[in-house]
Amino acid sequence: MSLLDTRVPAVLLRVDPNPFHHGTLGAVRSLGRAGVEVHVVAASAGSPVSSSRFVHRTHTPPPPGASAPDIARVLHRVAARVAGAAVLVPMDDASSIAVSRMRETLAPSYLLPATPDGLPERVADKAALAAVCAQAGIPHPTTLVPESGAQAEAAVHRLGLPVVSKWSRPWLLPAGRGLQSTKVLNSAQQARELYRHSEEAGSPLLLQQYLPPGRDRDWFFHGYADRSGGVRAGGTGRKRRAWPRGAGLTAVGHWTSNPHVRALSERLAGELGYRGILDLDFRRCATTGRYHLLDFNPRPGAQFRLFSDTAGLDVVRALHLDLTHQPLPQGAPREGRTFVVENYAPFAALGPAPQGRELAWHASDDPAPGRAMRALWPRHVAHRVRGRWATAAPVPVQGRPAHNETVATKTDDEKASGC
Repeated sequence: MSLLDTRVPAVLLRVDPNPFHHGTLGAVRSLGRAGVEVHVVAASAGSPVSSSRFVHRTHTPPPPGASAPDIARVLHRVAARVAGAAVLVPMDDASSIAVSRMRETLAPSYLLPATPDGLPERVADKAALAAVCAQAGIPHPTTLVPESGAQAEAAVHRLGLPVVSKWSRPWLLPAGRGLQSTKVLNSAQQARELYRHSEEAGSPLLLQQYLPPGRDRDWFFHGYADRSGGVRAGGTGRKRRAWPRGAGLTAVGHWTSNPHVRALSERLAGELGYRGILDLDFRRCATTGRYHLLDFNPRPGAQFRLFSDTAGLDVVRALHLDLTHQPLPQGAPREGRTFVVENYAPFAALGPAPQGRELAWHASDDPAPGRAMRALWPRHVAHRVRGRWATAAPVPVQGRPAHNETVATKTDDEKASGC
């Protein structure tokens, strides 16, 4: 018998058009294996996710950059095709923010956590997060928001080189303009030039102190804040390998107990009155030993399936159980489990895993997405390489190779390397 109320379907929403978002597949499998009817509102063309046997139906998503009312209209159309009220699971920041804005409009058709109005947008906004951390006493990278090109240069001199640049609201970045949500800058002139794109970017530029990555410095916390405010499911994980290296998404992660990171996460969620799924990223400063919060994602992290306990509970199942007023089972942590994204860390998917291993794509009970990923990924990489060759190579700055100047464009749970 399923732990979940299988009479209540689930709708997964993702506005970001990334066809290789393995977190969406994880949510499909988590709910589908429990017998829940799963609908996916996301770009499905060329996506391995759509081939999963646990997808009941795919629906055309709103276009990238759609407004919150436009997203709500799409969700109302989907609701008309779904039997009864459904649990809605936003899978990216833009979706979470839009759902929060349109909560009252969506509530008759969808079950949603009672997150305070505007809170998802507040914590996802990189500049606002700095203020949130300051108010809550959570360590956070020193963050400056320049109001002119000259102030951008001055901020770099104050912070020291290299410096991390971020656009405050990366979900507003226009597609195809070459603006990257996060970069590592090696000169004050780069900061001045980047500031000129502020209007085009749609949100303020901020500059943060840089802390280099290193062994055992990158950590994450996934959890679910239930109706009473208690943080359930999830756990603390250590990022062992990232893509891009040192600054990107979790390619290899380990479930590792870290009481300090857990305490910081639970305290912040409690002080904010947060409800729903949360994914936090921390970097430990090698000098002070303090864990600095880099990102607060108001939705599931792509590697959330790492934290599946002995009762089979993860944050997505916890959301469904809580919103349908079902009890959450008391399972034991399975510390030592490994999560591997095969297309970014293929060799890590091989060899022994005594504590258990969760693969992002391959699953014996759902093999089609893994096969599709292996067929589609080489073409995707070739397309990206051709696109890079078509653009002019960046000019090295301060005698450093050009490939060290930029971390990468970051989507979903790809993280910044500032402290």
